[in-house]
Amino acid sequence: MKWYRRNGRDLPWRRTRDPYAVLVSEFMLQQTQVATVLPYYSAWIRRFPDFPTLAQSAESAVLHAWQGLGYYDRARNLHGLAQIVTRSHAGALPRDLLAIRHLPGVGRYTANAIASFAFDAPLPVVEANIGRVLARLLDLREPIDSAAGRETLWDFAALLMPQRQPSAHNSALMDLGALICTAGKPQCGICPVRSFCRAREPALLPIKRMRPRIELLSEHHSFAVHGDRVLLEQSHARWRGMWILPRWSGRPATGVPLHTAEFPFTNHRVTLSVFRQPRRAPALTAAHWWFSFNELQALPVPSPHRRALNHLLARSS
Repeated sequence: MKWYRRNGRDLPWRRTRDPYAVLVSEFMLQQTQVATVLPYYSAWIRRFPDFPTLAQSAESAVLHAWQGLGYYDRARNLHGLAQIVTRSHAGALPRDLLAIRHLPGVGRYTANAIASFAFDAPLPVVEANIGRVLARLLDLREPIDSAAGRETLWDFAALLMPQRQPSAHNSALMDLGALICTAGKPQCGICPVRSFCRAREPALLPIKRMRPRIELLSEHHSFAVHGDRVLLEQSHARWRGMWILPRWSGRPATGVPLHTAEFPFTNHRVTLSVFRQPRRAPALTAAHWWFSFNELQALPVPSPHRRALNHLLARSS
């Protein structure tokens, strides 16, 4: 705690006890680094300052504000959660841990983190940084992403939990992992808890199960412009509710792609190829729409398709 008071990170969600602001930060930080989240968090709080405002917003506006953060189900869950809180809890997040756990998109970690950081509840939290610290302190030799390994970490975190300043304790452990007990080269020489650490080779910990093989996918889309309008398709799959370049059911028989790019998605590496749509295009459906160039900026468009659109429109202008 002494180390944390001197060295802890100054993060905007740590300057408030507003349960809504804390909850937004926890949703954004799921599978996303702090540096990436910071600008999105500030913009989100300005645009959607509370549960009722978010609840009353259109899904397209919510997805537009989230674009670039990825894992868009988090945004949909956050939107649905705000509607439940507004409708069933008078716009205030319930303090009861079980009630928080029943909200969409909230698991054990997120529920405990919200209760700890918003209500100062003495509850443990285990995310990537804390898990790494605890695994090294214990010299844990089982994978931390196995059921047994996860429970060992949660049990140890609970044993360490103080009754006084529990939220600061959790933040201190988190920052210890982010700043000192790092994944690559832990700075053991200046670690404030080194005398308690059992790890003989901390850089080799934590142990994780072998990751699944990266699968390669190819996705083909088309580009069609008419005057100052471009054709887009509303996705009903991976990017449900967002606008993408129209899909090809298979690879076009002829032609060279106008644009090719790669991007990661979970355990996939996707190659996106965009071809010019021929004059005899497939019949349009209710999912297709012609948008003027001026409307594009306000649309929720996933980052790979946004980059492709910007590139292709710049070339065609």
